[in-house]
Amino acid sequence: MGPEEIARRTRATLCLDCGKCTASCPVTRVDRTYSPRRTVERVLLGRPEELIHNDHLWACLTCGQCTLRCPSGVDYPAFVVAMRALARQADVEGAYAHNAVMQQLMMIMAGPLKQQRTGWLSKGLRTAKRGEDFYFVGCLPYFDVVFADLGVVSTTAARDTVRLLNAMGITPVVSDDERCCGADLLLNGDEEGFRRLAELNVQTIVASGAQRVICSCPECANALRNDYPRYVGRLPFTVVHLTELLADHLDLFAPDSLDEVVTYQDPCRLGRYLGRYDEPRALLQATGVELVEMERSRANALCCGSAGWVACGRCAKAIQTERLRQAQATGARRLITACPKCRIHLSCALHDLGGEVPLELEDITALLARALKAKGKGRVTNDEG
Repeated sequence: MGPEEIARRTRATLCLDCGKCTASCPVTRVDRTYSPRRTVERVLLGRPEELIHNDHLWACLTCGQCTLRCPSGVDYPAFVVAMRALARQADVEGAYAHNAVMQQLMMIMAGPLKQQRTGWLSKGLRTAKRGEDFYFVGCLPYFDVVFADLGVVSTTAARDTVRLLNAMGITPVVSDDERCCGADLLLNGDEEGFRRLAELNVQTIVASGAQRVICSCPECANALRNDYPRYVGRLPFTVVHLTELLADHLDLFAPDSLDEVVTYQDPCRLGRYLGRYDEPRALLQATGVELVEMERSRANALCCGSAGWVACGRCAKAIQTERLRQAQATGARRLITACPKCRIHLSCALHDLGGEVPLELEDITALLARALKAKGKGRVTNDEG
């Protein structure tokens, strides 16, 4: 697909040059040289090579706030991702964070390998080898290794997810054969790598007999639900995010089980991409916590500042720090996240601030699991199926 076709498919040709995208962009707030409008303009004026060889192509967070406000419905994140695919064909890539370790892991997982990725399962959690429900864990086990220095144990969210599913009467399939969802490869223009991971994951899920896939990571949920069908065809199973499922089981939580003040970070994929704003809030309120909203929330929420493990520099840190300040201004001592990557990125910024912002970060699954225990619903028995 060439630049002209990309512009047409993403409605970029309908750009009104109004500048609402640039006014909405969190990157522009930090880096005044960056503008979504001017990025699109390079292609519309027949100069795509100027964008392909410009770092601005990799600056976009694909948070979707610009598209939400665009009067012409230009899908700017899709435009950026498609142009990154063209850039890769010209051997141009972004500046990967963490020495590109996450990209290397994804590429390894796209090939033949035997994994032992279920060691995080603890005694008392019910899982199965085959069944109707498949818990797609994502890269949480790998995050534990890569980001150990932050003290963030991502597999805690995986254990708590199984605990919550068990409380709903669900014994999920958890598989050693699952791979990364591939969302980050797609975000960075590696369509073939993404397609390969999608094919492998669909094969694994179908082989398990699952009819429904449950994700605790919004990026996984969005990739499987919205991106997989475009690359591997119609899926023989449905995809839901954990909060969508739990929202129908609010009676699992005692309304007075937790007495604390919290604020909540809307993940871009769960909010602007999947449209799920009410479910996480209903779950938080069902536990008895007092939810205090940040200055920017729901569709107007500020991104966590990084996407695709690329361009994680001064701009990302500034956005993360601004978000942490907004959370601090609510008076809450605990910031609840519903995305493992939000938790990692914001924890990194919090660490860099050295105690300047007195906040605790907690995944929503941990808070809900605590509420289950308060009601006596957290005790389950082990059954590996």
